[in-house]
Amino acid sequence: MIIMPQKNALWLGLLLGLVVPFVAYALLLTIYEQLEMTGIVSRDGLSPHFRERTLSVVAIGLNAFIFNYYARRRFFVNTMRGMVIATVICVGVWMALFWKNLF
Repeated sequence: MIIMPQKNALWLGLLLGLVVPFVAYALLLTIYEQLEMTGIVSRDGLSPHFRERTLSVVAIGLNAFIFNYYARRRFFVNTMRGMVIATVICVGVWMALFWKNLF
């Protein structure tokens, strides 16, 4: 008998909220590096670290899609709570890393 993890769990939301942006950022950065190697896009940006900042915001924003998935199933409150906590942690890390470049 296989024991399945509880779907409405805080740890599941934390895990999803941290893993999804990390994987999405890695995929997006890989795509841009491949496009740069082929000459389709240029490395020159509008400001220092523009690409990294923008891709990380997009990756963090992808949590909204997963949050919406669990919001439709109204009884997954703990999973949604974990995702919100993880998203706030990601935004805090983003602010700490790129604070100097923002202002």
